Amino acid sequence: MTDRAAETPIRLLIADDHPVVRDGLTSMFASAPGFEVLGEAADGAAAVRLAQRLRPDVILMDLRMPGMDGLAAITELARLGVTARVLVLTTYDTDTDVLPAIEAGATGYLLKDSPREDLLRGARAAAKGESVLSPSVAARLMNRVRTPAPQLLSQRELEVLGLVAAGNTNREAAARLFITEATVKSHLLNIYAKLGVGDRAAAVTEAFNRGLLVPRSSGQP
Repeated sequence: MTDRAAETPIRLLIADDHPVVRDGLTSMFASAPGFEVLGEAADGAAAVRLAQRLRPDVILMDLRMPGMDGLAAITELARLGVTARVLVLTTYDTDTDVLPAIEAGATGYLLKDSPREDLLRGARAAAKGESVLSPSVAARLMNRVRTPAPQLLSQRELEVLGLVAAGNTNREAAARLFITEATVKSHLLNIYAKLGVGDRAAAVTEAFNRGLLVPRSSGQP
């Protein structure tokens, strides 16, 4: 019986701004059974164009490239409805790199210094839609989940918004908190910016929707 992998190879597109890296990856995957390298891209814009034309199964995407970087390319591919799985392959595993890439739609995230077998296995898994993470990236995500997110509004901002929600004016809120009315206004402006709203009513509604405030049966003391 003919090997299924030989009949339907996983079609790859490699996007990296370093020619040596592209050549190395192309050579590695082209010589491995079950893979076909359709093309190479030196930046995100070229990766998007080639992905639309060649329709690969998996795109090996570097993140830091000139012009359109990998993150922007992943976002654009998702916007265009390109069905190729994106497997990020980079040298960086910081939170500022990992989380945005995964949120943008990357199926997996591996480091370039991963062993050859891990890269091949990762590409096969990505083609099936399975999540692929290097150990260091997986550890970062676990730590992120276990660590409580920073509080969106400060305690003082919550106090101000709570008084506003209870029907207090800026002057009344200032008197209750023993601060100036100008300080209350400053806190409200910060609250608007953090919640993405433009007025008091919207801020109160958004705070309730996010669970930052809970309905009270009586005004705040």
